[in-house]
Amino acid sequence: MALNRVAVLSDIHGVLPALEAVLAEPEVAGAERIVLTGDITAGPQPSEVIDLLRAQGERVSWVSGNADRELVEYRRGERDDIPDPIGPYAAGRLRAEQVDFLAGLPESLVLEVDGHGKVLFCHATPRDDEEVVLVDSRLDRWAEVFAGLPDDIRTVVCGHTHMPFVRLAHGRLVVNPGSVGMPYGRPGAHWCLLGPGTDLRVTPYDIPAARARLAADCDYPDIAAWADEYLDARATDADALAVFGPRDGRIAGR
Repeated sequence: MALNRVAVLSDIHGVLPALEAVLAEPEVAGAERIVLTGDITAGPQPSEVIDLLRAQGERVSWVSGNADRELVEYRRGERDDIPDPIGPYAAGRLRAEQVDFLAGLPESLVLEVDGHGKVLFCHATPRDDEEVVLVDSRLDRWAEVFAGLPDDIRTVVCGHTHMPFVRLAHGRLVVNPGSVGMPYGRPGAHWCLLGPGTDLRVTPYDIPAARARLAADCDYPDIAAWADEYLDARATDADALAVFGPRDGRIAGR
């Protein structure tokens, strides 16, 4: 049976105040399912974020992101560093059972959603947790990342680039809910409500209070600068597209 309402939360990045604000939204509280599309933990409050999400019970469906995978690999001695400077701190904050929990998360999942049919939820693309696709990626690029996807998957929901969009690509609807904890382009906690339509949402919250809370609760050495950069969305959408654009294989200037 198809789900009527699904709240999609992506790229929380261990920011507990932003997550709390989204979970308090009536339409998130009333959703039949909450789907997390990865990068849940790599940030200042990873353990607390996992605990709050697990407290929501079976209503939450989890998908791993590249940053979650990197924390697990770091804790298990499978890698010596993490590209994100806060990554080693976040990895150290996780309890051993939380590391095991993250290690067991799937790379994608499929759910039936009213108005969408079968929806595939993933972190970056259906085939890779780090691959970059953007709202303006060329159709040839979308054909590449959709290769091998069953024909009955007509909607793909992905995160990773922290910028919300909805577009068609080869007849499939592609949805990026944006980032709850580390938005690019404009502040606030970004998420999406699916079923029967597609509704991109942003939840405003008290960012100065959140910065103060992180400074008090998190002993990461650069937490004040981190919070100022990411909670206030200092990187514009143009900045992010300039960085991510070359990674989708585009030709310079196109």
